[in-house]
Amino acid sequence: MELVMFTKMLKNVGGLSLDEAGDRIAEMGFEGADLTVRPEGYVLPEDAAIRMPEAVDLLKSKSLTVPMITTAITDPKEKHAEEVFKTASECGVKFVKLGYWGYEGFGTITEQIEMVRGRNLKGICKLSKEYGVTAGIHIHSGDFLTANPAVVWMLLQDFDPAYVCAYIDPGHMAVEGGLSGWKMGMDLLQRHIRMVAVKDFGWYWKKDESNSQKGWTVQTVPLSEGLVPWPEVFAYLRKIGFDGPVSIHSEYHNVNLEELTRLTRKDLDYLKKVPKSI
Repeated sequence: MELVMFTKMLKNVGGLSLDEAGDRIAEMGFEGADLTVRPEGYVLPEDAAIRMPEAVDLLKSKSLTVPMITTAITDPKEKHAEEVFKTASECGVKFVKLGYWGYEGFGTITEQIEMVRGRNLKGICKLSKEYGVTAGIHIHSGDFLTANPAVVWMLLQDFDPAYVCAYIDPGHMAVEGGLSGWKMGMDLLQRHIRMVAVKDFGWYWKKDESNSQKGWTVQTVPLSEGLVPWPEVFAYLRKIGFDGPVSIHSEYHNVNLEELTRLTRKDLDYLKKVPKSI
């Protein structure tokens, strides 16, 4: 397993250049970086052919690997999709995280699964084969087609996981299936798992802005304080022989750069101890 940091928050919270972000990621003790190649990312899709090699070389100059990139690609025919896959391959990037398909509402899911499989993933799989990379479908809670691991399993049927894989996110899986749903999801998807995202959540009861209604909401919390039983997760990953990138997302909001750095260090230190505690 390779512990990498998702670069999104260093840009969004700290406004850091990639050079500055690379320094901070290396200083915190990560092995590599999960580079954003999407609108508002460190590399824009339209600039991928030129800027992605420069970005990868910059990060490598700081002794950081770049095993994966995060994109917004959902359709192989969209503009710049093939260019991103091709350039990633040329840069030695092995994994390309895909974008999201929004859930279109009750009564639509069966048709939507078939549509995404036939219209989107079939072509994405072809791109992955052509350029020798693996495209990852990320599990994300909420009104996304990929909120439920069982739906991701249905999407992945008949696709070789060497080319289209499950990018599991135990945090989001625990939000949707907090007792054993996340575990059953990992079990169902185990043959397809090639990437892991790391973040954690807690459920909080709070009033809305008018202070008149209450409701439950999720909030990002440190890995040692949230819903996910990380030692159990990593025991299962070890059992299935997982050896891919583990991207720590650090999606803390309403914090400044120094607090983001402190929380990220805390998460990284915790995660480094988890396999040893099993």
